[in-house]
Amino acid sequence: MCSLPLIIVNGLISSVLVSGASVQSSVFGTATVDSLPTAGATATLAPSGTNTQTYEPEFTIPTNADNGAILIPNIVDPQAANAQSVCPGYKASDVQRTQYGLTASLSLAGKACSLYGNDVGQLTLTVEYQSSDRLSVKIEASNLSAQNSSWFILPEYLVPSPQLDSGASSTIIDNDLGFFWENDPTFSFSVIRKSTGDVLFSTGGTQLVYEDQFIEFVSSLPQNYNLYGLGETIHSFRLGNNLTRTIYAADTGDTIDANIYGSHPVYVDTRYYDQDSSGSLMLVTSNISDPTKEYVSYSHGLYNRNSHGQEILLNPTNITWRALGGSIDLYFYAGPTAKDVAATHQQAATGLPAMQKYHTFGFHQCRWGYRNWSQVADVVANFAKFQIPLEHIWTDIDYMYQYRDFQNDPIRFGYDEGRALISNLTANGQHYIPIVDSAIYVPNPQNASDAYAPFNDGNETNSFMLNPDGSLYVGDVWPGYTVFPDWLPGSGAGEWWINQMTQWHRNVNWSGVWIDMSEVSSFCVGSCGSNNLSLNPAHPPFSLPGEPGSLVLTYPEGFNLTNATEAASASSAAASQASANAATAPPIPTATTTPDYLRTTPTPGVRNVNHPPYVINNVQGDLAVHAVSPNATHHNGIQEYDVHNLFGHQILNATYNALLNVFPGKRPFIIGRSTFVGSGQWAGHWGGDNTALFEYMYFSIPQALSFSLFGIPMFGVDTCGFNGNSDEELCNRWMQLSAFFPFYRNHNVLAAVPQEPYVWSSVIEATKTAMSIRFQLLPYMYTLFYQAHTTGSTVMRALSWEFPNDPSLAGADMQFFLGPAILVTPVLAQGMTTVDGVFPGAGKGEIYYDWYTQSRVNASAGQNMTIDAPLGHIPVFVRGGSVLPMQQPAMTTTAARKTPWSVLVALSEGGAASGSLYLDDGDSLSPPAILNVNLAATKGALYAFAMGHFNDTNPLANVIILGVQQSPTNVTLNGKSITKGVTYNSTSKVAVIDGLQSLTGGGAWSNDWILKW
Repeated sequence: MCSLPLIIVNGLISSVLVSGASVQSSVFGTATVDSLPTAGATATLAPSGTNTQTYEPEFTIPTNADNGAILIPNIVDPQAANAQSVCPGYKASDVQRTQYGLTASLSLAGKACSLYGNDVGQLTLTVEYQSSDRLSVKIEASNLSAQNSSWFILPEYLVPSPQLDSGASSTIIDNDLGFFWENDPTFSFSVIRKSTGDVLFSTGGTQLVYEDQFIEFVSSLPQNYNLYGLGETIHSFRLGNNLTRTIYAADTGDTIDANIYGSHPVYVDTRYYDQDSSGSLMLVTSNISDPTKEYVSYSHGLYNRNSHGQEILLNPTNITWRALGGSIDLYFYAGPTAKDVAATHQQAATGLPAMQKYHTFGFHQCRWGYRNWSQVADVVANFAKFQIPLEHIWTDIDYMYQYRDFQNDPIRFGYDEGRALISNLTANGQHYIPIVDSAIYVPNPQNASDAYAPFNDGNETNSFMLNPDGSLYVGDVWPGYTVFPDWLPGSGAGEWWINQMTQWHRNVNWSGVWIDMSEVSSFCVGSCGSNNLSLNPAHPPFSLPGEPGSLVLTYPEGFNLTNATEAASASSAAASQASANAATAPPIPTATTTPDYLRTTPTPGVRNVNHPPYVINNVQGDLAVHAVSPNATHHNGIQEYDVHNLFGHQILNATYNALLNVFPGKRPFIIGRSTFVGSGQWAGHWGGDNTALFEYMYFSIPQALSFSLFGIPMFGVDTCGFNGNSDEELCNRWMQLSAFFPFYRNHNVLAAVPQEPYVWSSVIEATKTAMSIRFQLLPYMYTLFYQAHTTGSTVMRALSWEFPNDPSLAGADMQFFLGPAILVTPVLAQGMTTVDGVFPGAGKGEIYYDWYTQSRVNASAGQNMTIDAPLGHIPVFVRGGSVLPMQQPAMTTTAARKTPWSVLVALSEGGAASGSLYLDDGDSLSPPAILNVNLAATKGALYAFAMGHFNDTNPLANVIILGVQQSPTNVTLNGKSITKGVTYNSTSKVAVIDGLQSLTGGGAWSNDWILKW
């Protein structure tokens, strides 16, 4: 949910800033305009209920409360000194070999520069070969105390570091990484790949800079390199070589190329080589490759375990890492493929991702603006009316009593009415998910009726962050002046959070939780509420969507072409609003005015945490803007400056523990906004406050692929767009694309036009088409998640991961694989009826089948084919060599799990295929029984053999075989002849074997079997 006025960012596709104007009630008042007709055929909807306003704050926090110091980022500051030019670097001494590597002392090689902090004179280098594919390089301050340890060391209890493998003494012999160092002219180090001699990382020719508020190290990179990761940001998947990646958790709409919610300082570096007949490798530096050639590739990864604000400069020939504190704690992953790197990162650093409940792969519907239980019930009814599957209904902050966590509005979202609604949902196999924000309201001390027990309980247990003087740190979020949980040791926040969640669940039987605002966000700079609590509850220091001056008046690209009349009306309204806002806005500085930038310099022995001397390129500018200030203090003395990026990570951990208490023995379902390395072991993530534009639909793919690397496969975006108004064409395309993402949710902003999939008739049909495929593939998707949960494999995959030796795929991010078997090629631009796509490996042994026609695709090597894709059709292809166990579509996953099985066999060029299936109860943290089924097709036979005791009684209905070259003549199942239900299409080369229920009445997998044809 967005906490700022709508900001439209021009990106890859130019946007048309026009819109219709159907404006709902504002949360803090009422602002309405007449509704204009929507585009396309509109379905008839059930009544939407009533809008009952229950309160209105009397005080609005001033806009300037969220104004910070005027800063200029170092990377664009003409006065900024270059640390590489003025700092002396270090010299290594006392080098000692250890069982698994080496240690050394590093001492300043000259006079301290103290450029952006106080130089640390003595450092300790520790190099450790940890496993067959992992190398650790640590450079830490040597002399630490309890007072300054958090300045430099990230505690293991917050973010565990990768550890030495139990069998490292034998496995490190096979490690393909090598560490080398030198002192000429100052200390530098290199990491090479021993098998190829390739230098993967080298600080040679640069200076190591290590200060208490500034760390810098530089490594060379090859020409036109391919780097991926370094999140979270909105960017193409391949990062390019002219980009600054800031890592600092920020509450901002999905601003392109800026730092947003999560912090993941890890990258994958993929290098392609042309190999000659002698085996010699020559690095490929061109984006153009020869489809007739054979290439090889090697990928490695690098993870910098540091929770401080960071900045990574991707330059044409090098990468520069900068941090506002912490240490250099590097982990090199040998690969040699990107999938290997992702698996190693998850196994060693992040922890394996949480196994999700089966029902969470159903469809989720939400919006900011469902005003009461009646309207929520109407939405559920409309899904049923139009026969669109719905698994989960969500509510945004509308349900809360005055926007306070753990309390429902007694009039609009009363507990009794909610129990009745949720009981009906449960009976239908559906679920309810509410939002929970990260700040806690502080009751007005001068108003006895403004009681709020969750605050009192938390305050009594020392659960909230403090000011440096020990008083409560009081910022501002939705309900007004608020405090913020302190998740670090020394606080009672963990138990307090469990208790609040548990008590609230007794009143509202939700099935999971959505954590928001967890960067952590605050709408004012500093402890602005400390002396203003008598003004609570308070309105935020900005207008909400739908309030005067903030009407939602934008639509997707091309809306003026498809809906000219409405676009003209909206454009006129937008111009009037802009004019009115300009008349009341403060004067804009003239171009000749030089801003009075705040620049600070180091003070010996003291850190300036609020305004560090080095200014990172933070999207919000001042570190305290729209965030808890860096000098906020935890009960154990650690300042927020050192752990800011961990708040979202820690609240997910606390929520995971709370849900284990609420649902003992069951898998918690949590979707969170701010994440860190390791968050995926507890929660999934949605892409944040995107915008209803085709360009953001495109960006959802690279964002999802990045989170596959980060170990958070349960990922999805706000389908049809959050900010702005969606339209029929965009929602049609997006509802189909998101059907192939693990987390599938439609959500939009307050006061925008409705965008539930039943609003437009064409979207109804497009949604049903895509959902039908999704439901058939649910067993496959669930199996992919089990594999991710147990091995660290990926669910959504880049084309380059599945085909690592094709340089032409290095930047491919407009298509993706779902697992190894399903290739998705969506339309990502307005007004298109075709889409261009590649079929990786075509002409070199790989074949593909069209999902809809089941016929083989005629593709050649390197060909970028034009594929028909009229509105309502998303091209989906099955990769040859795949076996897919499937079930039938239904209105919920619970119903779908009770349908008969089908098996789709897509034969390879050589007539073989394989696949697997994982089954359990879909709910238990430690399932009492599981079943693993292996399927393999070869030489005209399909073999199915299972291990485990989970009892699935659904019979096998049919087997569909693609790529069968001649009509089956003698079909048997475990030797029993099948004479009926066998059909063959000689044009598409598809054989269908039906009528298998009677032969598998005890369950498709209750016995092993062989189907021959």
